[in-house]
Amino acid sequence: MIQEFKEFAFKSSLLDVAVGFVLGVAFATVITSLVEDVLTPIIAAIAGQPDFSGLSIDIGETRILYGNFVNAVVSFLLVAVALFLFVVKPYNMFKTRRRAGEEPEPEPAEEVILLREIRDALAARG
Repeated sequence: MIQEFKEFAFKSSLLDVAVGFVLGVAFATVITSLVEDVLTPIIAAIAGQPDFSGLSIDIGETRILYGNFVNAVVSFLLVAVALFLFVVKPYNMFKTRRRAGEEPEPEPAEEVILLREIRDALAARG
């Protein structure tokens, strides 16, 4: 049982997931800082109000504070835009350039194709 646990715990895929998780958490702080320290002040300069938490509606004696929800939606949209512009878009450009630089594999010579067919026919016979 201990050996089985060691195999499970130290498989490379589990370690890859752990490393990816740690990097994801660290990257989240970078994106959060980008949104809070760069993008939100830009929006505040344009819209004139950086924080919507004070927005509310009174219905009878009940106060509905929808401003925090608006802040959460704006923050989510800014994070999504930041991830798209600074992670997804550059990654796709890198992947496309890399793919464009690769040479397509040349077609094998006719003799090679014939030899493969002979090999496969002999293997099928037994």
